[in-house]
Amino acid sequence: MTRLIVAAGGGGDAVAAAILDAALHADASPATVLTYAWDRLLPDPVPGPKGPADFTGLGHLTRSVQTVPADAAPIAPARSTLPGLAAALPQTFALTDPHHGAEGIIRQLEELVRHMEPESIDLLDVGGDLLARGDEPTLRSPLADALTLAACCELNHPVRLLVAGPGLDGDLPADALRDRLGPVVLTLTAEHVTPLGAVLEWHPSEAMALLAATARGARGLCEVRDAGLPVPLTDEGPVVYEVDLDEALNRSQLARAILDTENLHQVEQHSREICGFSEIDYERNKASWLGSRAPQELDPAAVLHQLDEYEADARSRGVTHTTFGRLTEASGLGDHQRKDLRELLLRRRPEQYEAPLWRIGGTGRTSSA
Repeated sequence: MTRLIVAAGGGGDAVAAAILDAALHADASPATVLTYAWDRLLPDPVPGPKGPADFTGLGHLTRSVQTVPADAAPIAPARSTLPGLAAALPQTFALTDPHHGAEGIIRQLEELVRHMEPESIDLLDVGGDLLARGDEPTLRSPLADALTLAACCELNHPVRLLVAGPGLDGDLPADALRDRLGPVVLTLTAEHVTPLGAVLEWHPSEAMALLAATARGARGLCEVRDAGLPVPLTDEGPVVYEVDLDEALNRSQLARAILDTENLHQVEQHSREICGFSEIDYERNKASWLGSRAPQELDPAAVLHQLDEYEADARSRGVTHTTFGRLTEASGLGDHQRKDLRELLLRRRPEQYEAPLWRIGGTGRTSSA
């Protein structure tokens, strides 16, 4: 049985695709996951999605579809989590290339269908921003999802649209998505996510971290990085829903506008016109700002003192959990220091680790704790 899963936005969607594949098809051969190499700015200092020209060691699946094996490598200074996923997981990871617009991704999908003759195709999005209209004020990253949605809707083959953890990406609140969701396909549990525990230790996706945490039973309010957005951790968090694909396309102004695009520049321009921004512009601006910052040393005493101050402020806002990405930013550190910060905190305050999140501590903490 051959299966194709399209990770709508790349990043954590690819990890979720592996979890869903194992959960629904435990006795079958692993699926092929078509995904962007787009880990957002802090894990990858180069703005925007990566194409085949940004890697060495790719494999060839079809004329326009390359696989990313464990020994592939992004060309410096770019970085990518895909080779690490290929090394850790049994699924085959193939590279979504958005640089030829929606028409290019449609071509990739058509080639995969001819080559694989898949028995099923799923389009998977963690969080549900794929269901946006495009004008929502909280929307932050619609471009990648709109591209895969547009391409999948043009494919002459049945595609099932799945949304896992509505609201967990921080773009659209779960309440706004509820009437757009269809039947429940699966509710993830600790049993489903535990086999990927080692991947979740290093993978930077916050939406995936929240999905895994809610599957393990975490409940409360989690603050994620950039704007410090508060995301509720509820019983809806680990649920995977089926959604009507055509309704999603009809709702998405951006997906409809980019159906005939032939390059990423055109896609970006439509995003600026419809959504008011291009998320790649945001990454370009932030990359310039980060490049101008002087590197900060990780001083354990200073970091723990800053953590105390951050946690006190977070508690006052009702926050119960946060991500290590948010803690890295709150400590004034760069993403390259995220691993060192994580190791420091797990060594000094292991009782606050609620994998893969950090649980906000109680009052009365001292920086030497």
